[in-house]
Amino acid sequence: MSKKILEVKNLKKYYPTVKAVDDISFSIEKGTVFTLLGPNGAGKTTTLEIIEGIKKADEGRIVFFGEELKQVSDEAKQKIGVSLQSTNFIPHLKVKEVFELFASFFKKSLPIEEVIGFVSLEEKRNDLVEKLSGGQKQRVAIGCALINDPEMVFLDEPTTGLDPQARRNIWGIIEHLKGQGKTVFLTTHYMEEAQKLSDMVCIMDYGKIIAIDTPSGHIKKLGELNYVEFAADLEQLDIDELNAWDVEEVEIEGDKVIIPTKSLHIVLEKLLSWAKRKELDLNDISIRQPNLEDVFLSLTGRRLRD
Repeated sequence: MSKKILEVKNLKKYYPTVKAVDDISFSIEKGTVFTLLGPNGAGKTTTLEIIEGIKKADEGRIVFFGEELKQVSDEAKQKIGVSLQSTNFIPHLKVKEVFELFASFFKKSLPIEEVIGFVSLEEKRNDLVEKLSGGQKQRVAIGCALINDPEMVFLDEPTTGLDPQARRNIWGIIEHLKGQGKTVFLTTHYMEEAQKLSDMVCIMDYGKIIAIDTPSGHIKKLGELNYVEFAADLEQLDIDELNAWDVEEVEIEGDKVIIPTKSLHIVLEKLLSWAKRKELDLNDISIRQPNLEDVFLSLTGRRLRD
């Protein structure tokens, strides 16, 4: 039987000109990866800060580890780990000294060498933090979030700005945490990341939750769509012609054209014939199944970084 580690009920946080968090409710099962997505300004950070105990909600209930709290207690904070969007370490401390410092903040902590090994920083243990790469600093931040052996870990955009290899290193850490039975609350700007790592994905916009489901559940709701993609220099008249076919609304990203359709074979035949007639070059033609980014765009109409 599944066990809820966190329940949020009717949470609200209003400011004079904006409803940052507008009556949202959700729950998270123990041992899962729960990902919160939304465009900038959707309310993700405010929601996280309330749950982490950094801000107070105007209204709502939080049930954390089976206990109802008006605000996250010091006792609950001993059971969670937090890695913020940006963490500024004392630059002249060594990696192992950073972990020793963070360990001193908690009643109990894991052995420093165990944490260093978990985030693969053995060769950097005696290096100054200021000398580390971006990916290495991010692993230090995650290590600090794990130093108290938390039951639940909050990772706020842990891979933003990292190169693909460093990003996948962080993915491995998240998957390992889940394998240990830890619960991970993740925010990210990368849809591929959310689709790969998440058990549940919650999408927010304008302070409200607009959808919660598994990645595959979200995708199935789009129906039997396929996406025909190609690069071409099109005018508005061309786009209007494509939209008149049996397709969803055509998307344009620079010179990239995306045609969502349930009638793949018909649209492909039309497209090739149409391009030949108009003497248009269609480059990099591909066909793909829908993904989580398509879901996000269909629900919010906005790119994640808008």
